[in-house]
Amino acid sequence: MSTSASAISASCISPATRRSILLLSLGTFASMAAQRICDAMLPELSRVFAVSLAQAAQVVSVFAITYGASQLFYGPLGDRLGKFRVITFATLGCSVGSILAVFAGTLEALVFARLLMALGAAALIPLAMAWVGDSVPSDQLQEMLTRTGLGSTLGIVGGQLAGGLLTDALGWRWAFVFMTLLFGVVGALMHADLRRQQARPAKAVAHGQPVVRHGFARQALLIVTGPWSRVILLMALVEGAAGFGVLAIWASHLHRSLGLSLSMAGAIVALFGLGGMLYMAVGRHLIRRFGQQGLVLIGGAIVGVCALVLAYTPHWGPALPASLLAGFGFFMFHNTMQANATQMAPHARGTAVSLFSSFLFLGQSIGVVLAASLIDRIGTGAVVALGGGVMAVEGVFFAWVLRRRDGRV
Repeated sequence: MSTSASAISASCISPATRRSILLLSLGTFASMAAQRICDAMLPELSRVFAVSLAQAAQVVSVFAITYGASQLFYGPLGDRLGKFRVITFATLGCSVGSILAVFAGTLEALVFARLLMALGAAALIPLAMAWVGDSVPSDQLQEMLTRTGLGSTLGIVGGQLAGGLLTDALGWRWAFVFMTLLFGVVGALMHADLRRQQARPAKAVAHGQPVVRHGFARQALLIVTGPWSRVILLMALVEGAAGFGVLAIWASHLHRSLGLSLSMAGAIVALFGLGGMLYMAVGRHLIRRFGQQGLVLIGGAIVGVCALVLAYTPHWGPALPASLLAGFGFFMFHNTMQANATQMAPHARGTAVSLFSSFLFLGQSIGVVLAASLIDRIGTGAVVALGGGVMAVEGVFFAWVLRRRDGRV
């Protein structure tokens, strides 16, 4: 019976929809690769443009600020003009910004090119999640979100790797040549797929939900004041602070406490992303085995235990599996959060997911500031352990909230 039901459910996702999800995964890969492509080239940019490392880091900070601020803009735009259409043209727009970066003759010109890239890249991940939420049956949603999640997680690793390798081998401009080709090819494929979608009969409703149009302020207010939406947005704020925010000091902690080089410490922390990729590869089986309550409970617990190991290990050896498993556990939790974010407001899914991304981004910023302010008072080890402890408690709380919600339905 269950096997038959699963087969019927899986058959609801057409080959055309699966092809579109694959293209969205490539888009999320490109978005995250663009965000991380400059990390390894900062010393080279500092040398080439004869500026300090802090000045060169504007190519990262301006991208991050623009990326975060643009989230709220794209949600309503996607709801009104069509999510896949906005994603397509945002992707093509990123290729324009990348071309400008290739030919930038000054640091200011490069920063401007990065700003344009961020304006486009900001649309890809939240609107991809929202489009999947519109197009996939609810019982298959979380599994399909692991596909786009795998793209973004690969982009984190791939962007850092490509930026470092191409800068060392050919020069920093070639990293942006790579990004130009990536965005151009993916954007062209999306445009062809968009034409195929437009040729098919349009659906008036998505999953039985009537399309209601409000102004952005009212739409956002309706979402924020919803009881379940408030829970998800609060969870996103805490997750961003305790997870992504505290993660920013992991490499510094390993460097200070164990005397590792920054490159070695960075390589260990990069295993966090590899752990996320591992979860995305096996997520389908874990979702069916444990359900959402089990995923957030186990995922939060794994992050908490691994953070303790990283915080207090006297040797770098245990930090290797701890970082890998922490990424695995974190993305167990995060993937469940994404699935619930797409269901906050089915009538305005683009706006809802953009709000979710904004709260996650805001939480990350708050987490970095809090972690930095606590380091001198309690030390890096305690801050890392505290971040893991908060994630574990959040996992218990969210599992309890999910259990209450499911019991009420």
